[in-house]
Amino acid sequence: MSTTDTLIAPPPAARTPLSRRWLARLPLGLVLPVVLALGWELAVQSGLADGRLVAPPSRILATLWALSEGFELWRHVQATLARVAVGFLLGVVAGTLAGALTGYSPLARRILDPSLQGLRAVPSIAWVPLFILWFGIFEESKIALIAVGVFFPVYLGVLGAIVSIDRKIIEVGRVARLSGAGLFRRILLPAILPAYLLSLRSGLGLGWMFVVAAEFMGASEGLGYLLLDGQQLGKPDQIVAAIIAFAVLGKLTDGLLAGASAPLLAWQDTYRKP
Repeated sequence: MSTTDTLIAPPPAARTPLSRRWLARLPLGLVLPVVLALGWELAVQSGLADGRLVAPPSRILATLWALSEGFELWRHVQATLARVAVGFLLGVVAGTLAGALTGYSPLARRILDPSLQGLRAVPSIAWVPLFILWFGIFEESKIALIAVGVFFPVYLGVLGAIVSIDRKIIEVGRVARLSGAGLFRRILLPAILPAYLLSLRSGLGLGWMFVVAAEFMGASEGLGYLLLDGQQLGKPDQIVAAIIAFAVLGKLTDGLLAGASAPLLAWQDTYRKP
C-alpha cells in the first residue's frame, strides 16, 4: 500500500459495521441510568429517602410487570406508537414539501416563511382547543397535533439545507455538464441529505413530546393516559413507569431511524476520534 493510500484510508472505526459500533456503545450508555437507579434504590431501602413522591426502581419494575401481565401496557404502547407513526409521517411529508418549496423559490420564501416562523413560536398546548373544535376529541385531533410538532423541524431542516448549498459546487456540476437529474442526484441530494436526516430525528423527538399533550385530550388509552391516570389517582410509580416507557420507546425509534439512515451517509468522510 502506498503512502497516499495510507493517508486516505478511512479510520478503523469508519470500517466497523454500524450494528457492531452501536452494540459496543450500548453498555457504556447504560452506566449512568443504572447507577442512578441503584443509588436511588439504596437511598430508599436505607431510609435516607421515603420514596413516596419518586418511587424506587423496584416498585417501578413491579408496576411495569403488573401492567404487562394483562397486556395493558402493550395496549397503551400500541396506541401511542400508532399516533406517533401517523403524525410523524404526515408532518414529514408536509414539512419536506414546504421546506423544498420555500428553499427553492425565493418568492415562496418571502411569502410563506414569515407566517410559518410565527406559527412555529406558538406553544403546543395552544393548538389543543382549536384542534378539538375542528376535529373533536378523537384520533384526528391527536394526530394533527403530533404532525404540527414534527412539521417545523423538518421544514427548517429542508429549508436551511437548500439555502446553504455552496454555489461553487453547483457551478462544478454545470461545468461537468450534468443534466438536471444528474445535478440533483450527484450534487444537490448529497448536500441536503445530512441536514434532512438530522431534521427527521429532531421531528421524531418532538413527535414524542407532542403525543403527551395529544393524549391529554380525552384519550382512554396511551402512555399519556397512564401519566394522567397516575397523577389523578396519586400513583407516582405509574407516572415514572410511563415516563420510562416514553424514554425507551423514544430512544428505540430514534435508534432505528438513525440506523436506517446511516447507509445513506456512508459516503461522508467525517472525523472520528480513534
